[in-house]
Amino acid sequence: MANDGLLITNARLVNEGRIFDADLRIGGGRIDEIGGGLTPRSGEPVLDANGRYLLPGCIDDQVHFREPGLTHKGDIASESAAAVAGGITSFMDMPNVRPPTTDREALAAKYALARGRARANYAFYLGATNDNLDELRAVTPAECCGIKCFMGASTGNMLVDDPEVLERLFSDAPVLLVTHCEDSPTIRANEAAARERYGDDVPLSEHPRIRSAEACYKSSSLAVELARRHDTRLHVLHLTTAREMELFTPGPVTGKRITAEVCVHHLYFDASDYARLGTRIKCNPAIKTAADREALLEAVRDGRIDVIATDHAPHTLAEKAGNYFEAPAGLPLVQHALQCVLEHVHDGRLSLELVVERMSHQVAELFGIRDRGYLREGYWADLVLVDMQQGEPASDAGELARCGWTPFDGLEFRSRIATTWVNGVIAWQDGQLTGAVPGQRLACNAAR
Repeated sequence: MANDGLLITNARLVNEGRIFDADLRIGGGRIDEIGGGLTPRSGEPVLDANGRYLLPGCIDDQVHFREPGLTHKGDIASESAAAVAGGITSFMDMPNVRPPTTDREALAAKYALARGRARANYAFYLGATNDNLDELRAVTPAECCGIKCFMGASTGNMLVDDPEVLERLFSDAPVLLVTHCEDSPTIRANEAAARERYGDDVPLSEHPRIRSAEACYKSSSLAVELARRHDTRLHVLHLTTAREMELFTPGPVTGKRITAEVCVHHLYFDASDYARLGTRIKCNPAIKTAADREALLEAVRDGRIDVIATDHAPHTLAEKAGNYFEAPAGLPLVQHALQCVLEHVHDGRLSLELVVERMSHQVAELFGIRDRGYLREGYWADLVLVDMQQGEPASDAGELARCGWTPFDGLEFRSRIATTWVNGVIAWQDGQLTGAVPGQRLACNAAR
């Protein structure tokens, strides 16, 4: 799995709140040595970073890679290829596939699907339903990265809306509980009002009013209240509103029982973009106002938001071509997620050190991922070399996700992902996949 070794010289390392010049040696798939003035060993290849930034690879705690059952949209092989092109070296995939990952047998089958096909490291969630509590109680920390609970509209049997089941789930969850929080009755009432006004021709600009701030807050505040009452380890996914930020505590992730995530598209787009992009940015929860986006950025800075992720959820353009009620929610993001966040670094709104903390360090801490997420000797060599001086355009034609389009089509990013290593193996270099498939199963839920 690992290569024979490599010395990276003249790099600017970004790690644990510091940026410093150093060399880094890879050996046996791990970081063997970090220091200044390292010299090549006999026969050891050398990569000159030429002053570019070397980061720990991003860990994406929320993706939908669509396998099994929805593979016309994407699969583990195609979407992990897009991920490594974007500097994401590990991912955690959601359970709303076909059949859904709601029992341990399906969970084991999904790991078998990933073995030997994932270019990045992988872990999977077990999904909650109104009637699988016994299966959830039985899962062990070694089997999954967490339990996913849809406390809002979902497909099939994956909406958990029985109050008694929610109480027992928050009381008994043996691993981290992660939630999608939107209140379905509020959404249904808003949909009915929109239909009454517009018929079936509801404009996309209504999406943040249908999937409203009220619907989000009602559900996320319930999740936080349940977690506080039962002392649950809770992670609330893809937050979108200023008001929800009052539910979370500033500061580092260490020691927190309740944590929060934001996704890259909610930090970048706002409601004014619906006129230009339409269904390409239809997602749940909805992209909301510019004021909400600014509040999310501030929460990233002050530590109320602990993790930045993607919620990568591809659909074909044919599927996206339907009207408001027909077009599915979700967009492909992994290939450009890091570049998207780095735009805020270029604009002086986030520091590079903070981006690494939210996209690597704190994800590893929160999910107890062993030996990953940092540039440390002995840790796995999951690395990304970023050129902050040379940009590149995003385009549908260059999209590696199977759906073949990107919401960033036509945007000129001001940074470029030069090289991505997964377990010491180069998976992406100079705009090309290398053909290597070095992904391994993540070891999650180590003691915090």
